[in-house]
Amino acid sequence: MPKKNTLTLRRVFSLLLTYVMLCVCGGVALTAMLSPLVFGVNSVAKAVVPSLKVEGVNFDVTSLPQKSVMYASDGTTKIAEFYADNRTVVPLKQISKPMQWAVVAREDRRFFQHNGVDVQGVMRAFFQTFVKKGDMQGGSSLTQQYVKNVLSMQARDDDDPIAQYHASEQTIARKVREMLIAVQMEKQYSKAEILQGYLNIAQFGNYNLYGVESAAKRYFNTSAKDLSIVQAATIAAITKNPAKYDPSDEGNLEESENQRNIVLDLMLQEEYISQEEHDEAVNTPLKDTLNIQNVDSGCQVAGDAAFFCDYVTHQILNNKEFGETEEERNRLLKEGGLTIVTTMDVNANRIAMETARATIPPDDETGFEVAIASIRPGTGEVLGFGLNRTYDATDLAKSDSTRTAVNYAVDQVDGGGWGFQPASTWKPINMVAWMQKGKSINQTLRNSTSISQSKFNCNGYEFGGTWSLQNAGGGNVVNETPLQGLVQSHNTVQASMASQIGLCAIADAAKDMGYHNSIQGKEDVYDETSFQPSMVIGSAQASPLTMANVYATIAANGVECTPIAITKMTDQSGNEYKVPSANCHQAIDPAIAQTTAYALNQGVTRGIASGAQLANGRKTFAKTGTNEDTYMLTAGFVPQVSTFVAVGNAETPVSFDNKRINGVYYSSWTGSYIAMSAWKNFMQNYLDTAQIPINNDYGNPDNKYLTTSSTTSKTTTSNTN
Repeated sequence: MPKKNTLTLRRVFSLLLTYVMLCVCGGVALTAMLSPLVFGVNSVAKAVVPSLKVEGVNFDVTSLPQKSVMYASDGTTKIAEFYADNRTVVPLKQISKPMQWAVVAREDRRFFQHNGVDVQGVMRAFFQTFVKKGDMQGGSSLTQQYVKNVLSMQARDDDDPIAQYHASEQTIARKVREMLIAVQMEKQYSKAEILQGYLNIAQFGNYNLYGVESAAKRYFNTSAKDLSIVQAATIAAITKNPAKYDPSDEGNLEESENQRNIVLDLMLQEEYISQEEHDEAVNTPLKDTLNIQNVDSGCQVAGDAAFFCDYVTHQILNNKEFGETEEERNRLLKEGGLTIVTTMDVNANRIAMETARATIPPDDETGFEVAIASIRPGTGEVLGFGLNRTYDATDLAKSDSTRTAVNYAVDQVDGGGWGFQPASTWKPINMVAWMQKGKSINQTLRNSTSISQSKFNCNGYEFGGTWSLQNAGGGNVVNETPLQGLVQSHNTVQASMASQIGLCAIADAAKDMGYHNSIQGKEDVYDETSFQPSMVIGSAQASPLTMANVYATIAANGVECTPIAITKMTDQSGNEYKVPSANCHQAIDPAIAQTTAYALNQGVTRGIASGAQLANGRKTFAKTGTNEDTYMLTAGFVPQVSTFVAVGNAETPVSFDNKRINGVYYSSWTGSYIAMSAWKNFMQNYLDTAQIPINNDYGNPDNKYLTTSSTTSKTTTSNTN
């Protein structure tokens, strides 16, 4: 065995000397020709024939994984950054000269003289390691280090621990492999390009901090182009041992300053700086130069924008436009250097979060959630979310009820829960369906607290038994119109309407208006979980965002848009991705939308939603809802903004009766209390802050839906007896 090891070492030594001699002679072409013969000595070495296409690795100095940045709708307010490696690639011209000098002086002072391999350095390292039997020495050129970093990065990206080990193992075989590739690199790229590649790929600190631009931001809150001599020397020193020399760790400060001064000595030695500049820098306490910035990434550190951030992330990870698999899409998000401009209105999101927490504090004894979703009618642009929780995707949320990573304002597939039963906020959908059948909202109906469910049959769907229902507070109004039923939020008239037009007409109207269930895999309104007679009084499961969008269709003159959260997404080269479209289209007749809006406004001016009236005479359209004793809800809009508020236990329905909520006690709560107040507070504050003008021209009913012919009245009486 000893003999075999010695022979292997001699073969590698012969290989090394042969290659170095060829490099000294400038025989790169000869190297390529003779390398198969040289490597024939050792079967292990056959795998490292010089090539820039080794194992499919991309050594392009201009193509490196970069962090992605998400912005609010203004394109400047940063929401979050995403990265596997915290890196922002910049061209060499945007990296200060002192930074370039510092790295060359520290890592490879003969960088501009050799052809990829520093022969003197290699021989010195080999002699120190194998002849003097000292510690393993590097001897790697800056080009070789770039190669090593690329191989390590590729192994991390591939989640290949074996490849990652081989990319950094302390063996001669690895060194030779790097040398061969380095020589090829120097034939294809200029010194400036290689230096640029190294400055962008090298690790300059803990927390996956890579590249000088990210390091400049992290340690000094500046950019690479503005790095001074002392700052550049500090950063250049770190890469030798990021864990021990990272100055953001207070325990490293002494050694970090020592290493910085070594770099300054080397810069002086290479005549990059003067003695005066050197002395001034050395005498500057490192601690006094630091301005440490937070480098945490992802939605976890997005503050009040975290829930919106999480929604956008799901929009990317769920969309095959951004990659065939979720793994590919996640890699694009974390490495693609994306600029993501979202629809989030900074003020809307902030006010929604503040309103939610003020409505029911996160630590309230009830533990009830408040979920708010707001959308812009006619565009589908999601403006913001409000939850009375702190976003937290860590294990801390398991033991702290004030924290969660679940956005209760959106569908389950988008990171939300099962949704809320919309209760009476569903009723405008019934009115739309009613008018789509050509009926008047002033048509008098005979209502009952007991109705045969077979009257809801349609398109092959059949329902059996008798449905017993009553209005809130009990009882029934026998003769009542759909308009009166909506204004007073009565239930029995909804059943009468459905018995005449069939449940399918209501389901189809709901789909037209943008409705779907929130439960993943059960989204279709015709799913058995929702398609039941009780659907007409809001027994389905819907997210606040979906209901806000339904009301936005009414607000936009019948134009329905799919909610969108991204307006633009570009990569590091400025290439644009196709982002999800709102697919805005005329979903319901404008006359029906206007008449429904009129009915909702009547509910505010003379009905149970009067508490929703906004200030300064602004025409207000709103509807409250109470799902038995578990959920309080309010939906409404002005032409420019549509918002939905849900209050209750989002995980498991819990009765709110006989409870003190945010210091106030009622034996019986309804949607006209907490949810309506939250809706009004959000809408008023946002409209004032955004200076959205008053538009009282909307909500004009069409006469054909207000008048009732004698023939229709007779038919109605006959059908409801």
